[in-house]
Amino acid sequence: MNFELEEDHRVLKDLVGRFVRESLLPLEPAVLAREAAGGGLQLQDDEHRRLDEQSRALGLWGLDAPAEMGGYDLPVTAMVGVNEELGRTITPYDLPPDSPNLRMLLKTADAAQRERYLAPYARGETVSAIAISEPGAGADPAGMATRAVRDGDHWVLNGRKIWISRAARADWTIVMAVTDKALGARGGISAFIVDKDTPGLHIERRIPMLGGVSTYEIRLEDCRVPATQLLGAEGGGFGPMQARLSSRRVQMAAWCIGRAQRALDMVCEFAPQRRTFGAALSERQSLQWGVADAATRIHACRLMTYEAAARIDRGDEARTQVSMIKVYATEMAWDVIDMAMQAFGAMGMTKEMPLQQMANETRLMRVYEGPSEVHRWVVARELLGGRLR
Repeated sequence: MNFELEEDHRVLKDLVGRFVRESLLPLEPAVLAREAAGGGLQLQDDEHRRLDEQSRALGLWGLDAPAEMGGYDLPVTAMVGVNEELGRTITPYDLPPDSPNLRMLLKTADAAQRERYLAPYARGETVSAIAISEPGAGADPAGMATRAVRDGDHWVLNGRKIWISRAARADWTIVMAVTDKALGARGGISAFIVDKDTPGLHIERRIPMLGGVSTYEIRLEDCRVPATQLLGAEGGGFGPMQARLSSRRVQMAAWCIGRAQRALDMVCEFAPQRRTFGAALSERQSLQWGVADAATRIHACRLMTYEAAARIDRGDEARTQVSMIKVYATEMAWDVIDMAMQAFGAMGMTKEMPLQQMANETRLMRVYEGPSEVHRWVVARELLGGRLR
Protein backbone atom coordinates (compact mmCIF):
# COMPACT_ATOMS: atom_id res chain seq x y z
CA MET A 1 0.00 0.00 0.00
CA ASN A 2 1.52 3.28 -1.16
CA PHE A 3 0.82 6.38 0.94
CA GLU A 4 2.58 8.82 -1.39
CA LEU A 5 1.89 10.27 -4.82
CA GLU A 6 3.79 8.85 -7.75
CA GLU A 7 6.89 10.89 -8.55
CA ASP A 8 5.49 12.63 -11.66
CA HIS A 9 2.29 13.50 -9.78
CA ARG A 10 4.36 14.85 -6.90
CA VAL A 11 6.32 17.01 -9.35
CA LEU A 12 3.02 18.33 -10.71
CA LYS A 13 1.79 19.10 -7.19
CA ASP A 14 4.98 21.06 -6.55
CA LEU A 15 4.56 22.95 -9.83
CA VAL A 16 1.00 23.95 -8.92
CA GLY A 17 2.28 24.97 -5.47
CA ARG A 18 4.83 27.27 -7.12
CA PHE A 19 2.12 28.77 -9.34
CA VAL A 20 0.01 29.43 -6.23
CA ARG A 21 2.89 31.06 -4.34
CA GLU A 22 4.20 33.17 -7.22
CA SER A 23 1.02 34.08 -9.09
CA LEU A 24 -2.06 33.68 -6.87
CA LEU A 25 -0.95 34.60 -3.34
CA PRO A 26 0.40 38.03 -4.43
CA LEU A 27 -3.09 38.92 -5.70
CA GLU A 28 -4.80 38.22 -2.36
CA PRO A 29 -4.45 41.72 -0.83
CA ALA A 30 -6.12 43.36 -3.83
CA VAL A 31 -8.83 40.69 -4.03
CA LEU A 32 -9.59 41.05 -0.31
CA ALA A 33 -9.66 44.84 -0.55
CA ARG A 34 -12.15 44.73 -3.41
CA GLU A 35 -14.38 42.30 -1.52
CA ALA A 36 -14.24 44.44 1.64
CA ALA A 37 -15.27 47.46 -0.43
CA GLY A 38 -18.35 45.60 -1.67
CA GLY A 39 -17.02 44.62 -5.06
CA GLY A 40 -17.33 40.90 -4.54
CA LEU A 41 -14.60 38.29 -4.51
CA GLN A 42 -13.41 38.44 -8.09
CA LEU A 43 -10.47 39.04 -10.34
CA GLN A 44 -10.22 41.90 -12.78
CA ASP A 45 -10.19 40.96 -16.45
CA ASP A 46 -6.50 41.74 -16.91
CA GLU A 47 -5.59 39.70 -13.84
CA HIS A 48 -7.57 36.73 -15.12
CA ARG A 49 -5.99 36.95 -18.57
CA ARG A 50 -2.50 37.08 -17.06
CA LEU A 51 -3.19 34.03 -14.87
CA ASP A 52 -4.57 32.16 -17.90
CA GLU A 53 -1.38 32.91 -19.82
CA GLN A 54 0.87 31.88 -16.95
CA SER A 55 -0.96 28.66 -16.06
CA ARG A 56 -1.27 27.59 -19.69
CA ALA A 57 2.43 28.22 -20.28
CA LEU A 58 3.17 25.97 -17.30
CA GLY A 59 1.08 23.19 -18.84
CA LEU A 60 -1.60 23.31 -16.14
CA TRP A 61 -4.67 23.28 -18.40
CA GLY A 62 -6.61 20.11 -19.12
CA LEU A 63 -4.89 18.11 -16.40
CA ASP A 64 -7.59 15.43 -16.20
CA ALA A 65 -9.00 15.98 -19.69
CA PRO A 66 -8.67 13.19 -22.29
CA ALA A 67 -5.32 12.97 -24.03
CA GLU A 68 -7.02 12.92 -27.44
CA MET A 69 -8.41 16.36 -26.63
CA GLY A 70 -5.08 17.83 -25.63
CA GLY A 71 -5.30 16.93 -21.94
CA TYR A 72 -3.10 14.83 -19.67
CA ASP A 73 -5.73 12.30 -18.59
CA LEU A 74 -4.56 12.41 -14.97
CA PRO A 75 -6.22 10.19 -12.35
CA VAL A 76 -8.29 11.50 -9.45
CA THR A 77 -5.43 10.84 -7.01
CA ALA A 78 -3.15 13.21 -8.92
CA MET A 79 -5.87 15.87 -8.91
CA VAL A 80 -6.11 15.63 -5.10
CA GLY A 81 -2.55 16.96 -4.90
CA VAL A 82 -3.32 19.69 -7.43
CA ASN A 83 -6.43 20.84 -5.59
CA GLU A 84 -4.73 20.76 -2.20
CA GLU A 85 -2.27 23.35 -3.51
CA LEU A 86 -5.05 25.45 -5.07
CA GLY A 87 -6.90 25.32 -1.75
CA ARG A 88 -4.14 27.29 -0.07
CA THR A 89 -5.26 30.56 -1.64
CA ILE A 90 -8.47 32.56 -1.61
CA THR A 91 -7.67 34.14 -5.00
CA PRO A 92 -10.65 32.97 -7.10
CA TYR A 93 -8.94 31.19 -9.96
CA ASP A 94 -9.56 27.67 -11.27
CA LEU A 95 -7.46 25.72 -13.71
CA PRO A 96 -9.69 24.91 -16.70
CA PRO A 97 -11.69 22.84 -17.26
CA ASP A 98 -13.84 22.27 -14.18
CA SER A 99 -13.33 18.57 -13.38
CA PRO A 100 -16.83 17.49 -12.24
CA ASN A 101 -18.71 18.64 -15.35
CA LEU A 102 -15.88 17.32 -17.49
CA ARG A 103 -16.23 13.88 -15.94
CA MET A 104 -20.01 13.90 -16.34
CA LEU A 105 -19.64 14.62 -20.04
CA LEU A 106 -17.02 11.90 -20.39
CA LYS A 107 -19.57 9.40 -19.07
CA THR A 108 -22.55 10.54 -21.10
CA ALA A 109 -21.74 12.63 -24.20
CA ASP A 110 -22.31 11.05 -27.61
CA ALA A 111 -19.95 11.61 -30.55
CA ALA A 112 -21.60 14.86 -31.66
CA GLN A 113 -21.73 16.23 -28.11
CA ARG A 114 -18.10 15.32 -27.53
CA GLU A 115 -17.11 17.35 -30.58
CA ARG A 116 -19.43 20.31 -29.92
CA TYR A 117 -19.18 20.57 -26.11
CA LEU A 118 -16.60 18.27 -24.55
CA ALA A 119 -13.63 19.02 -26.81
CA PRO A 120 -13.73 22.84 -26.49
CA TYR A 121 -14.49 22.48 -22.78
CA ALA A 122 -11.48 20.20 -22.29
CA ARG A 123 -9.34 22.84 -24.01
CA GLY A 124 -10.57 25.53 -21.62
CA GLU A 125 -12.42 27.45 -24.31
CA THR A 126 -15.87 27.41 -22.70
CA VAL A 127 -17.48 27.84 -19.28
CA SER A 128 -20.14 25.48 -17.95
CA ALA A 129 -22.67 25.31 -15.13
CA ILE A 130 -24.95 22.61 -13.75
CA ALA A 131 -28.50 23.13 -12.48
CA ILE A 132 -29.60 20.49 -9.97
CA SER A 133 -31.07 22.09 -6.83
CA GLU A 134 -34.50 23.67 -6.78
CA PRO A 135 -36.40 25.89 -4.34
CA GLY A 136 -37.61 23.38 -1.78
CA ALA A 137 -35.61 20.48 -3.27
CA GLY A 138 -31.94 20.90 -2.52
CA ALA A 139 -30.25 17.72 -1.33
CA ASP A 140 -33.22 15.48 -2.16
CA PRO A 141 -33.44 14.75 -5.92
CA ALA A 142 -36.69 12.89 -5.33
CA GLY A 143 -38.27 16.29 -4.75
CA MET A 144 -37.18 17.61 -8.15
CA ALA A 145 -40.08 19.33 -9.91
CA THR A 146 -38.50 20.67 -13.12
CA ARG A 147 -40.09 18.72 -15.99
CA ALA A 148 -38.90 17.86 -19.48
CA VAL A 149 -41.60 16.72 -21.92
CA ARG A 150 -40.85 15.26 -25.33
CA ASP A 151 -42.45 17.15 -28.23
CA GLY A 152 -41.46 15.62 -31.54
CA ASP A 153 -37.79 16.31 -32.18
CA HIS A 154 -37.55 18.58 -29.13
CA TRP A 155 -37.78 18.55 -25.37
CA VAL A 156 -39.65 21.32 -23.55
CA LEU A 157 -38.30 22.21 -20.09
CA ASN A 158 -40.26 24.03 -17.38
CA GLY A 159 -39.26 24.75 -13.79
CA ARG A 160 -36.88 26.62 -11.52
CA LYS A 161 -33.31 25.91 -10.43
CA ILE A 162 -31.33 27.61 -7.67
CA TRP A 163 -27.85 27.86 -6.09
CA ILE A 164 -26.16 27.63 -9.49
CA SER A 165 -22.56 28.79 -9.73
CA ARG A 166 -21.40 30.54 -12.93
CA ALA A 167 -24.91 30.56 -14.43
CA ALA A 168 -24.59 34.15 -15.66
CA ARG A 169 -21.39 33.51 -17.63
CA ALA A 170 -21.81 29.87 -18.62
CA ASP A 171 -21.75 29.06 -22.33
CA TRP A 172 -23.94 26.05 -21.57
CA THR A 173 -25.64 24.55 -18.55
CA ILE A 174 -26.40 20.93 -17.71
CA VAL A 175 -30.02 20.96 -16.53
CA MET A 176 -31.42 18.03 -14.56
CA ALA A 177 -35.12 17.44 -15.12
CA VAL A 178 -37.81 14.83 -14.48
CA THR A 179 -38.82 12.92 -17.61
CA ASP A 180 -40.85 10.24 -15.82
CA LYS A 181 -42.44 11.35 -12.56
CA ALA A 182 -43.47 7.80 -11.60
CA LEU A 183 -39.88 6.52 -11.75
CA GLY A 184 -38.30 9.59 -10.14
CA ALA A 185 -34.64 9.07 -9.19
CA ARG A 186 -34.85 5.41 -10.27
CA GLY A 187 -34.96 6.01 -13.99
CA GLY A 188 -37.03 9.15 -14.30
CA ILE A 189 -34.39 11.92 -14.19
CA SER A 190 -32.58 13.04 -17.34
CA ALA A 191 -29.83 15.54 -18.15
CA PHE A 192 -29.94 18.16 -20.90
CA ILE A 193 -27.36 20.57 -22.29
CA VAL A 194 -28.93 24.01 -22.60
CA ASP A 195 -26.96 26.68 -24.46
CA LYS A 196 -26.94 30.22 -23.18
CA ASP A 197 -29.43 32.52 -24.90
CA THR A 198 -31.76 29.57 -25.54
CA PRO A 199 -35.30 31.04 -25.58
CA GLY A 200 -37.07 30.25 -22.33
CA LEU A 201 -33.88 30.15 -20.23
CA HIS A 202 -33.96 33.11 -17.85
CA ILE A 203 -31.47 34.22 -15.19
CA GLU A 204 -34.00 35.13 -12.51
CA ARG A 205 -31.68 36.64 -9.91
CA ARG A 206 -28.18 36.77 -8.51
CA ILE A 207 -27.94 35.55 -4.90
CA PRO A 208 -25.11 37.06 -2.81
CA MET A 209 -23.48 34.42 -0.60
CA LEU A 210 -20.96 34.44 2.24
CA GLY A 211 -17.54 35.80 1.40
CA GLY A 212 -18.49 37.92 -1.57
CA VAL A 213 -19.37 35.06 -3.94
CA SER A 214 -22.67 34.61 -5.75
CA THR A 215 -24.97 31.90 -7.03
CA TYR A 216 -28.00 32.24 -9.27
CA GLU A 217 -31.62 31.21 -9.65
CA ILE A 218 -32.82 30.41 -13.14
CA ARG A 219 -36.28 29.94 -14.63
CA LEU A 220 -37.08 27.55 -17.48
CA GLU A 221 -40.28 28.61 -19.23
CA ASP A 222 -41.23 26.52 -22.25
CA CYS A 223 -37.52 26.19 -22.93
CA ARG A 224 -37.27 24.13 -26.14
CA VAL A 225 -34.09 22.21 -26.87
CA PRO A 226 -33.46 19.74 -29.71
CA ALA A 227 -33.65 16.06 -28.80
CA THR A 228 -29.92 15.91 -29.54
CA GLN A 229 -29.34 17.94 -26.35
CA LEU A 230 -30.33 14.99 -24.17
CA LEU A 231 -27.12 14.04 -22.33
CA GLY A 232 -26.88 10.26 -22.07
CA ALA A 233 -29.91 8.01 -22.03
CA GLU A 234 -33.42 9.20 -21.25
CA GLY A 235 -34.02 8.55 -17.56
CA GLY A 236 -30.34 7.83 -17.02
CA GLY A 237 -29.27 11.16 -15.59
CA PHE A 238 -29.18 10.27 -11.90
CA GLY A 239 -26.14 7.97 -11.97
CA PRO A 240 -23.84 10.33 -13.95
CA MET A 241 -25.04 13.21 -11.78
CA GLN A 242 -23.99 11.29 -8.66
CA ALA A 243 -20.61 10.52 -10.22
CA ARG A 244 -20.23 14.21 -10.98
CA LEU A 245 -21.10 15.11 -7.38
CA SER A 246 -18.58 12.56 -6.07
CA SER A 247 -15.87 14.19 -8.18
CA ARG A 248 -16.70 17.61 -6.73
CA ARG A 249 -16.77 16.27 -3.16
CA VAL A 250 -13.28 14.78 -3.51
CA GLN A 251 -12.14 18.10 -4.96
CA MET A 252 -13.68 19.96 -2.02
CA ALA A 253 -11.94 17.69 0.48
CA ALA A 254 -8.61 18.49 -1.17
CA TRP A 255 -9.38 22.23 -1.05
CA CYS A 256 -10.16 21.88 2.66
CA ILE A 257 -6.83 20.16 3.29
CA GLY A 258 -5.04 23.03 1.57
CA ARG A 259 -6.94 25.70 3.49
CA ALA A 260 -6.42 23.98 6.83
CA GLN A 261 -2.73 23.39 6.15
CA ARG A 262 -2.21 27.05 5.29
CA ALA A 263 -4.06 28.15 8.43
CA LEU A 264 -1.89 25.83 10.53
CA ASP A 265 1.29 27.09 8.84
CA MET A 266 0.26 30.67 9.59
CA VAL A 267 -0.21 29.85 13.27
CA CYS A 268 3.13 28.03 13.50
CA GLU A 269 4.91 31.02 11.97
CA PHE A 270 3.07 33.60 14.10
CA ALA A 271 2.93 31.93 17.53
CA PRO A 272 6.67 32.10 18.39
CA GLN A 273 6.70 35.83 17.53
CA ARG A 274 3.63 36.85 19.53
CA ARG A 275 4.24 37.38 23.25
CA THR A 276 1.43 37.48 25.79
CA PHE A 277 1.89 38.02 29.52
CA GLY A 278 5.64 37.58 29.26
CA ALA A 279 5.75 34.38 27.16
CA ALA A 280 5.56 33.45 23.52
CA LEU A 281 2.16 32.28 22.37
CA SER A 282 3.82 29.08 21.19
CA GLU A 283 4.61 28.21 24.82
CA ARG A 284 0.94 28.15 25.81
CA GLN A 285 -0.34 24.62 26.20
CA SER A 286 -3.76 25.49 24.85
CA LEU A 287 -2.24 26.62 21.56
CA GLN A 288 0.16 23.66 21.46
CA TRP A 289 -2.74 21.25 21.78
CA GLY A 290 -4.67 23.13 19.11
CA VAL A 291 -1.71 22.87 16.75
CA ALA A 292 -1.20 19.17 17.50
CA ASP A 293 -4.86 18.35 16.99
CA ALA A 294 -4.95 20.33 13.75
CA ALA A 295 -1.89 18.55 12.34
CA THR A 296 -3.33 15.17 13.30
CA ARG A 297 -6.71 15.84 11.69
CA ILE A 298 -5.16 17.26 8.52
CA HIS A 299 -2.98 14.16 8.20
CA ALA A 300 -5.95 11.84 8.72
CA CYS A 301 -8.05 13.78 6.21
CA ARG A 302 -5.31 13.70 3.59
CA LEU A 303 -5.02 9.91 3.87
CA MET A 304 -8.81 9.47 3.76
CA THR A 305 -9.05 11.63 0.66
CA TYR A 306 -6.32 9.80 -1.23
CA GLU A 307 -7.94 6.48 -0.33
CA ALA A 308 -11.31 7.61 -1.68
CA ALA A 309 -9.65 8.94 -4.84
CA ALA A 310 -7.79 5.66 -5.34
CA ARG A 311 -11.08 3.77 -5.10
CA ILE A 312 -12.57 5.96 -7.82
CA ASP A 313 -9.50 5.47 -10.03
CA ARG A 314 -9.82 1.68 -9.66
CA GLY A 315 -13.51 1.81 -10.53
CA ASP A 316 -14.50 0.59 -7.05
CA GLU A 317 -17.60 1.71 -5.16
CA ALA A 318 -16.65 4.83 -3.18
CA ARG A 319 -19.93 6.48 -2.26
CA THR A 320 -19.56 5.87 1.47
CA GLN A 321 -15.94 7.01 1.51
CA VAL A 322 -16.79 10.15 -0.45
CA SER A 323 -19.57 10.99 2.02
CA MET A 324 -17.14 10.44 4.90
CA ILE A 325 -14.55 12.84 3.52
CA LYS A 326 -17.19 15.42 2.59
CA VAL A 327 -18.20 15.62 6.26
CA TYR A 328 -14.79 15.16 7.81
CA ALA A 329 -12.85 17.54 5.56
CA THR A 330 -15.25 20.47 5.74
CA GLU A 331 -15.70 20.21 9.51
CA MET A 332 -11.96 19.66 10.07
CA ALA A 333 -11.05 22.73 8.01
CA TRP A 334 -13.68 24.83 9.79
CA ASP A 335 -12.23 23.91 13.20
CA VAL A 336 -8.60 24.45 12.16
CA ILE A 337 -9.30 27.83 10.57
CA ASP A 338 -11.32 28.86 13.62
CA MET A 339 -8.38 27.91 15.85
CA ALA A 340 -6.10 30.04 13.69
CA MET A 341 -8.45 33.02 13.83
CA GLN A 342 -8.54 32.72 17.62
CA ALA A 343 -4.73 32.57 17.79
CA PHE A 344 -4.41 35.77 15.77
CA GLY A 345 -6.90 37.55 18.01
CA ALA A 346 -8.46 40.72 16.64
CA MET A 347 -6.25 40.59 13.56
CA GLY A 348 -7.76 37.21 12.73
CA MET A 349 -11.18 38.85 12.53
CA THR A 350 -10.16 41.41 9.93
CA LYS A 351 -10.74 41.39 6.21
CA GLU A 352 -7.09 42.29 5.76
CA MET A 353 -6.15 38.66 6.37
CA PRO A 354 -7.31 35.66 4.32
CA LEU A 355 -8.50 33.66 7.34
CA GLN A 356 -12.01 35.11 7.36
CA GLN A 357 -12.44 34.36 3.66
CA MET A 358 -11.12 30.83 4.17
CA ALA A 359 -13.69 30.42 6.96
CA ASN A 360 -16.52 31.75 4.78
CA GLU A 361 -15.68 29.40 1.92
CA THR A 362 -15.35 26.44 4.26
CA ARG A 363 -18.71 27.22 5.85
CA LEU A 364 -20.30 27.23 2.42
CA MET A 365 -18.77 23.84 1.65
CA ARG A 366 -20.45 22.32 4.68
CA VAL A 367 -23.76 22.85 2.85
CA TYR A 368 -23.30 22.71 -0.90
CA GLU A 369 -22.88 19.39 -2.73
CA GLY A 370 -24.92 17.89 0.10
CA PRO A 371 -24.98 19.08 3.73
CA SER A 372 -23.17 17.15 6.45
CA GLU A 373 -26.43 15.73 7.79
CA VAL A 374 -27.26 14.04 4.48
CA HIS A 375 -23.80 12.53 4.15
CA ARG A 376 -23.90 11.20 7.70
CA TRP A 377 -27.22 9.59 6.79
CA VAL A 378 -25.64 8.01 3.68
CA VAL A 379 -22.84 6.49 5.78
CA ALA A 380 -25.21 5.29 8.51
CA ARG A 381 -27.60 3.79 5.97
CA GLU A 382 -24.76 1.80 4.42
CA LEU A 383 -23.52 0.54 7.79
CA LEU A 384 -26.99 -0.40 8.95
CA GLY A 385 -27.70 -2.40 5.83
CA GLY A 386 -30.21 -0.05 4.27
CA ARG A 387 -32.58 -0.34 7.22
CA LEU A 388 -32.72 3.45 7.58
CA ARG A 389 -35.42 5.22 5.60
